[in-house]
Amino acid sequence: MSNKETKKYTVCVDDNFHYMDEEERYKSGEFDDCESAMKHCKEIVDEYLINAYKSGMTWDQLLSSYKSFGEDPWISSSDERCKFSAWNYAERRCKEICNTQKG
Repeated sequence: MSNKETKKYTVCVDDNFHYMDEEERYKSGEFDDCESAMKHCKEIVDEYLINAYKSGMTWDQLLSSYKSFGEDPWISSSDERCKFSAWNYAERRCKEICNTQKG
């Protein structure tokens, strides 16, 4: 008995400015694999961070801006191993962005 059902990975996006308001949620895309869905989530977070960064900002200022106003993508899937934390990713990226933008 072969069950060749393809797992779909749906990227949903919440708005940090409207925390817990499901009416502000939208579907950003469906993917055939976890890696593609993760890449899409990272692109959403990176887009906000790069646009929000101002010269001289510290990483925690950038992260605070993201947590207040950025988009919070997550993956909906039956694959329990496919998890993405936008806030954890954003923290790491804020440190990288602010460290490389100095000077």
